[in-house]
Amino acid sequence: MVSTFPNPSSVDLSRIRLSIRSLQPQLVEWRRRLHQQPELGFQEKLTAEFVSQKLQEWGIEHQTGIAHTGIVATIKGKGEVSETIQNPKVLAIRADMDALPIQELNEVPYKSQHDGVMHACGHDGHTAIALGTAYYLQQHRQDFSGIVKIIFQPAEESPGGAKPMIEAGVLKNPDVEAIIGLHLWNNLPLGTVGVRPGALMAAVECFNCTILGKGGHGALPHQTVDSVVVAAQIVNALQTIVARNVNPIDSAVVTVGELHAGTKRNVIADTARMSATVRYFNPSLKGFFNQRVEQIIAGICQSHGANYDLEYWSLYPPVINDIKIAELVRSVAEEVVETPVGIVPECQTMAAEDMSFFLEEVPGCYFFLGSANPAKDLAYPHHHPRFDFDETALAMGVEIFVRCVEKYFVSCH
Repeated sequence: MVSTFPNPSSVDLSRIRLSIRSLQPQLVEWRRRLHQQPELGFQEKLTAEFVSQKLQEWGIEHQTGIAHTGIVATIKGKGEVSETIQNPKVLAIRADMDALPIQELNEVPYKSQHDGVMHACGHDGHTAIALGTAYYLQQHRQDFSGIVKIIFQPAEESPGGAKPMIEAGVLKNPDVEAIIGLHLWNNLPLGTVGVRPGALMAAVECFNCTILGKGGHGALPHQTVDSVVVAAQIVNALQTIVARNVNPIDSAVVTVGELHAGTKRNVIADTARMSATVRYFNPSLKGFFNQRVEQIIAGICQSHGANYDLEYWSLYPPVINDIKIAELVRSVAEEVVETPVGIVPECQTMAAEDMSFFLEEVPGCYFFLGSANPAKDLAYPHHHPRFDFDETALAMGVEIFVRCVEKYFVSCH
């Protein structure tokens, strides 16, 4: 359990309009159906079919098969102001659809039916919230005067579906001017919203390194180049990058998550393999870590007479929220949630998200919607085999999205 906030004992739902509260049973039904049929990145065929079926049923124009399984729905407002506007504003809403390669341990009626695959990060909820938002906006097009694009994105967890969708033109025709998205967040209790301008989530870079030594007998180390000793020194030295090379004001993390070497206790291994991630908020650090990581690895290997093979790549840039759009979301959240905690501005995390690619293209805001409820045993962390969330958050998510749409188009004119 990770939520350290009070239990959401008094969440006020009266601020959610009745027409959205009445959608709650449907939102739960959609979410649970999606939860039972989780699919990995770029394999979300059943999920995409379900989303497309609903959009078609509601008469919502949409495109399928974008970046394999992605979908973009377009909803055109019919408000009075739109009659006088030749180029209406376009706001996008993004939701991810993929699951994780995790065996679910929850014993619930809607448990995953796909062995070894689970919605352990809330993407089933994100998709349900986006569907609910699409349905409501389609039924109330007279209440807003712009165009809303709802992007159902594949493969957020890996290898990343945002960039291929952008390359396929989802932000064009008509051109998106701003974008919002949410993440159900079990690090916050139900009835809270985590939103801030600037960096919300970290960039993530990855590397694999193989240390090439010289194996031999454990009793004769002088005849060898011990890859385990070299790797151990590298693991320790990599931590000095954050401790001594990065400005202390700039947060960063270097994590060696895998280290594999050796086959027997009395054999000195000739190779050692490690895999790691690097995370940071400040975009100016891009390009710094890959150089420093290789300098450290090369220096230590040279001092021991070892060689190395290094593969380093950037996965996602940091999630950077636009000041104005973040303020829009914050102001809406204050209207929707009312708890002792409420709005949480200091909600940064070193986790990464490919929503960052959308935010590099257009101004926008990604925010956290509290979904934990320890009183219902719904506070396991993300990516845990018993992850689940309080489904009351679904209607709250729809209400926040709808109000953001309404307020955004009013503020534009």
